Amino acid sequence: MNKLTTTGLHRRQLLKASAALPLISILTHRADAAEFELKYATGQDPTHPVNLRAKEALDRIREATSGRVNIKLFPANQLGSDTDLLSQVRNGSVEFFNLSSLILSTFVPVSGITSVGFAFKNYDDVWKAMDGDLGNHIRAEIAKTPIFTVSKIWDNGFRHVTSSGKEIKSAADLKGFKVRVPAAPPLTSLFKALDAAPSPINFNEVYTALQTKVVEGQENPLAIIATARLYEVQKSCSLTGHVWDGYWVLGNKRAFDKLPQDVQQVIKRELDKSATDQRADVAKLSTSLITDLKAKGINFVDVQQDDFRKKLASTGFYGEWKSKYGAAPWELLEKVSGKLG
Repeated sequence: MNKLTTTGLHRRQLLKASAALPLISILTHRADAAEFELKYATGQDPTHPVNLRAKEALDRIREATSGRVNIKLFPANQLGSDTDLLSQVRNGSVEFFNLSSLILSTFVPVSGITSVGFAFKNYDDVWKAMDGDLGNHIRAEIAKTPIFTVSKIWDNGFRHVTSSGKEIKSAADLKGFKVRVPAAPPLTSLFKALDAAPSPINFNEVYTALQTKVVEGQENPLAIIATARLYEVQKSCSLTGHVWDGYWVLGNKRAFDKLPQDVQQVIKRELDKSATDQRADVAKLSTSLITDLKAKGINFVDVQQDDFRKKLASTGFYGEWKSKYGAAPWELLEKVSGKLG
């Protein structure tokens, strides 16, 4: 038998052998195939710290699990608006979703307690509450639903009011002011109590609403104002710091429970690490972004927060929200914030 005949025989034998293999075994054992393909959605621009640090976490998860887990990041509301994505993580079509505690309050009301007007004076107060008893209480309430919190809370920052026209210097300047707010009852209530005219609009529609003058202004942390380029359609930013807001990384319970315990622990560990890194990012940006946004044409206005607090205290705002949230979580908030109202 010559060399060519031998080679042809070997080729025919290999083809017969491979034909005997089930097709599924060939398709599912590719070197690049992950055992678990999952989705992680956010509403923020890809350049926002929540996405930069989430991407790092997802890369570490893939590495730590030797490629078994591939979690794909979908930033900037690619898979739908925030309210759409909240429905998707609840039904499991998206496994993980990074959502503002304010918007989560439309589904788990007590999550909005972190954004009671002028409750937190600084970050020391914020983390004392959120990494302590108040945060644990909110986690437990979220866990009563089909979703749960995968990591410690991430930082959205203290929110400030921007305007395309008149500057907001005092509580009186908010009278009749058409301001966009997220679809979150605590913020709508806050601005109504301050005599403004709040308009709930999904985040992916904010730029257009400002550009077309549907609203005069909006309120968001500086990192959002920068990454969403809101400075292009706003002239001034009043440093009200009226509420602090955080991002919960939410997971679908049913989908997460299907993952092996070791994989679950890796995901939680790496998202916690990135949460800590992201908190530090936002703290630094709170200073540097003022300089950056000034260079882009934003005029910053310092305000006296006590003026706004007095206005709120003269209304039924704090009493109303205490009755809605309940005495127990309100007591946990006031352990850090001090007496409100």
